[in-house]
Amino acid sequence: MKDKGRLTYSAITPEILTALRDALGDEAVSTHPEKLTECAEDASRTRGAPEAVVTARREEHVVRLMELAHRYRFPVTPRGMGTGLAGGASPIHGGVVLNLSAMNRILTVDPVNLIAVVEPGVVTADLKRAVKAQGLYYPPDPASVDTCSIGGNAATNAGGPSCVKYGVTRDYVLGLHVVLPTGTLIRTGVLTRKGVVGYDLTRLIVGSEGTLGVITKLILKLIPHPPAVTTLVALFSNMTQAMNAVTGILIAGLVPSAIEFLDHRCLDLVGDLLPFEEAHGAGSFLLIEADGHPDVIAREIERMGMVCLEHGAREVLMAPDTAKRDRMWAVRREVSLRIEHSAAVYIPEDVVVPLGEIAGFIQCIPEMEARFDLKIYCFGHAGDGNIHLNITACRECRPERVEEGVRAVLAEVLRRGGTISGEHGVGVAKQRYLPMELHPESIRLQMRLKRAFDPHFVLNPGKIFPWDEAL
Repeated sequence: MKDKGRLTYSAITPEILTALRDALGDEAVSTHPEKLTECAEDASRTRGAPEAVVTARREEHVVRLMELAHRYRFPVTPRGMGTGLAGGASPIHGGVVLNLSAMNRILTVDPVNLIAVVEPGVVTADLKRAVKAQGLYYPPDPASVDTCSIGGNAATNAGGPSCVKYGVTRDYVLGLHVVLPTGTLIRTGVLTRKGVVGYDLTRLIVGSEGTLGVITKLILKLIPHPPAVTTLVALFSNMTQAMNAVTGILIAGLVPSAIEFLDHRCLDLVGDLLPFEEAHGAGSFLLIEADGHPDVIAREIERMGMVCLEHGAREVLMAPDTAKRDRMWAVRREVSLRIEHSAAVYIPEDVVVPLGEIAGFIQCIPEMEARFDLKIYCFGHAGDGNIHLNITACRECRPERVEEGVRAVLAEVLRRGGTISGEHGVGVAKQRYLPMELHPESIRLQMRLKRAFDPHFVLNPGKIFPWDEAL
């Protein structure tokens, strides 16, 4: 047995490997070093040491694996495409990584009832394309839309630029098939747009980061695809002007389908990729979109441009062509990669503040940079207050000083009524900050929920809460 703090797990013994292969088939179970290395970390670079990888191809595989994990008490870490930024898919307690990427079928697209039924390994962009072909729309669009999976999106309740108008993943999950840590398969939710029978387990499991159950099927709500989209780019001298413009747009009753922003540091990194010269030297950049009927959105985007000018925009570029629009979104999604590659110390945070606090919070950033010797890049979803703060430091900076700076930034977020994570999740990366936001009794209650679902703590242990310290 392996003692992980106060959690005790079985190693993956020859007996357990034989049981896994008998239950799942030889092809589903691997202990090959290359496979173990491939599944040892996610995009956060939080690393674990798995002893085996199980590649599930159907729901019964997950049921059988969790039955064995419950019986033998070995840990299981669910994994989709490994694009998470909080260490949620890293097997920090060893054991088995459950690879769900091969469960990637779109089972149903129903244009009459406006639903899709999919497996968790479906890549988000593939689903969006498949439903668009039938005139339908699945709005959630995280930055890693081309590589992340629907199951992973549900695990972290991912959002993206469109959530300012359309909401987040949880708003589009009507029901689930979930394998509990005991191996029991349950069905949650409904096929309808309403349903209040019993507790809402669907909304509890979405966002639980794979700690309460393994999602094996999702019933998703779809909407008609917008007939047209138009785009506006506004350039400002500073971030405060840009954030005040965002607030002005929303207060005016305008409903953009996306408002993304980049600060001057981000523009310095990616400005060479933008399809127009005017961005060079700007202090802040807003990318605003409206979708719907062509005549309506033409008027709305013009009004949004006027609001930007009223708040000090030095340039407003209306409705670039489709090629330029696609290029700008590609550049927006390139930002975090360029920041990571340019920095010796790189810490991605995804805080959210109330809309009225965005400008004030942004104004605090230079002072915190100077106080803690950091360089902070700000970009993200201005329309819902979700600010991606990429905190960087030089190689010579003391780790404890960087940590002090991160805590100061998060404390300012909370002081303004915000939250420390909007869509990345807690995982391992933000676990130590949890008591900054949650009341101790709230943490205890959530831990009791975990125990009710997972009495042996075998499913994704060590995530969100420090279970081994708190039992």
